[in-house]
Amino acid sequence: MAFKTIVVETEDHVALIRLNRPDAMNALNAQLLGELAQAVSEAEANEKVRAIIVTGSEKAFAAGVDIKEMAERSFVDVFMGDMFVRDVGVIERCRKPIIAAVSGYALGGGCELALMCDFIIASDSAKFGQPEINLGIVAGLGGTQRLTRLVGKSKAMEMHLTGRFMDAEEAERSGLVSRVVPAKKLMDEAMSAAQKISEKSQIAVMAVKEAVNRSYETTLAEGVLHERRLFQALFATEDQTEGMAAFLEKREAQFRDR
Repeated sequence: MAFKTIVVETEDHVALIRLNRPDAMNALNAQLLGELAQAVSEAEANEKVRAIIVTGSEKAFAAGVDIKEMAERSFVDVFMGDMFVRDVGVIERCRKPIIAAVSGYALGGGCELALMCDFIIASDSAKFGQPEINLGIVAGLGGTQRLTRLVGKSKAMEMHLTGRFMDAEEAERSGLVSRVVPAKKLMDEAMSAAQKISEKSQIAVMAVKEAVNRSYETTLAEGVLHERRLFQALFATEDQTEGMAAFLEKREAQFRDR
């Protein structure tokens, strides 16, 4: 389908989804989130795609949710419509790895979108924040939950209560992003990471994503048990046989996702 608020390119088993509302600094509205959810669904269903990158512009990953779209809504409107939940759920449930490549502002819903992804590679110009307090509201796309799990209660509480932004250096130091790279190299680094993932067994990749995500949802004992069962189950795959044979024979593994 033809998208109006995002640009999608597929190259070397990687789907690159670029937010494209330049006049609004990529602010998230219903149309953009709907198109993003559609693009993620299509990438997940596409057997050629093995990893997904979500990015914005050099100036802004996404500078929040579009306030113009929300300002006149009532509690009943927001509650009954369960605003954004369906589209966000598509991103949250995607089994293929999603990398957020963040440059410039990732604020409010933009920060929350980055947090939904499996990991974040940030440029040295990136700034993260949850300034909803300045609008008289609270984060609504998981910001109070995911940010706290990543950076701890104290930093998360300060950011949500004061609206303070976190720069790229602090974000890396705090565990919010996996690493920081020069702005000019951001997309090369994100694509390199995605391509490395695409070379692995997709069965194992999905198992890793499931196991790591489970660590946030359950106790240590249950998480370790889940990991152990996935580890054992992968010994039923051809990819496990091939991967270990390739290691012993000192050659590159040729995975077939079987």
